[in-house]
Amino acid sequence: MDFRVISYNIHRCIGMDRRFKPERVAEIIAHHNADLVFLQEVDVGVPRSRGLDLAEDLAARLGYPHVALGLNVQLRTGMYGNATLSRFPIRRDCNIDLTIDDRKARGCLYAEVELPGIGLGPVKMATFNMHLGLSFRERPSQVGRLVHSPEFQALTMDSPCLVAGDFNDWWTRLAPIFTEVLDFGCATNHGNRYYDAISTYPSFSPANGLDKIFFRGPLAPIHSRTCRLGISRVASDHLPIISDFRLVGKTSE
Repeated sequence: MDFRVISYNIHRCIGMDRRFKPERVAEIIAHHNADLVFLQEVDVGVPRSRGLDLAEDLAARLGYPHVALGLNVQLRTGMYGNATLSRFPIRRDCNIDLTIDDRKARGCLYAEVELPGIGLGPVKMATFNMHLGLSFRERPSQVGRLVHSPEFQALTMDSPCLVAGDFNDWWTRLAPIFTEVLDFGCATNHGNRYYDAISTYPSFSPANGLDKIFFRGPLAPIHSRTCRLGISRVASDHLPIISDFRLVGKTSE
């Protein structure tokens, strides 16, 4: 079976024009018709976003029946973090704390998604939706926390798995950890060159591939690209990254 994934730092639905317009983000996601949507910087109960639960608001606008939410940053009023929207059932989820020392709170939202499978019944796929820190010194430690989490440790090498999000990896130093140490592929590079990521930031003139999607197990990447809609250059400070995958072969759970 084939399915489509989007990873998108939506910047609380506050665009480059400083206007809060969730309808723009919804229009972009709807245009790409993805089965799984990994969102970062999602407000819940924050005045700047009208006190909305943006995960539930976007899911309702777009018709996604399954939502997982991992809140990380506590504000004076409300919180924000990551959200995963899915057309497939989410069987379980939890938030993995990636905060290092006294730096800004960060997290990774784990969700176990049940894919329809390819004739052998439903297939469980692990998904990790994360937003890493701004400092290079904290990002490798955050990846280490992810790798040592019970959710990641429970996986076998041939378990279908996606790791997506805003890596803030300006110099592409984290990609080799995933591709050369953890045996992931990166769906969001130009060819097989881990240092040549598809650019997503800043949205109005993208020059750096901060947003990535890694895969492991019986998943084959088909095609990846960023959004070309004009509205995407103002809706957020990031462009969404879109990848199509095919579930192939046998899996172990």
